[in-house]
Amino acid sequence: MELIVHAFISLDGVMQGPAGAEEDSRNTFERGGWLVPHSDAGQLSPVEGWMAKADAILLGRTTFEVMRRYWQQVTDPHNLVATVLNRGRKYVVSNTLSDSDAAWGNTTVLRGDIIEQVRRVKEQPGGELQVHGSWQLARALHDAGLVDTYRLLQVPVFVGEGKRLFADGGIPATYRITESQTLNKGAGALSLVLRQAQFGTIGTGEFVVREGQEAIA
Repeated sequence: MELIVHAFISLDGVMQGPAGAEEDSRNTFERGGWLVPHSDAGQLSPVEGWMAKADAILLGRTTFEVMRRYWQQVTDPHNLVATVLNRGRKYVVSNTLSDSDAAWGNTTVLRGDIIEQVRRVKEQPGGELQVHGSWQLARALHDAGLVDTYRLLQVPVFVGEGKRLFADGGIPATYRITESQTLNKGAGALSLVLRQAQFGTIGTGEFVVREGQEAIA
């Protein structure tokens, strides 16, 4: 399967607690809810399209518990996100959750060497293994070279603090944008595919002046 990381991020790269003030208050974070003003009817339609492609969902423990608490309450059969999450195949990364504690439809707990566990899941037949949120897990998978694609919904707000998807210290990599869309209130939906030959590196160059003209060296 192809591993896809999905994230809602702000202009300054924050991905923590976007959907409610009390959703994620770890590390005294108090600025949750920044996505909501940009979520009028149709504003998150790209996310539904992304979710429709999921063969399995992979989550870190905290994101799993937050999503389970919310989405188990959504019983509308026409809500595609709820259908995928409540009925679809899910994996949660945790060395402390028991199978009974992780009960949410078809859910499997991944324990031990998480990178190796995820490699095995990726080797299974299927289309997309989707990670949603799950900051620490997403960073670990990136640094292990397991992320094939990022799908990002970037919201035009500057949060100023919080967990960042692309923080200092990560492994450099080069991607190409395969899809982009600007939504009505200014949020941008992007799909970025890894250039496999350029994991661990980024291209560089310089601008120079030759015979009075600017050129790229």
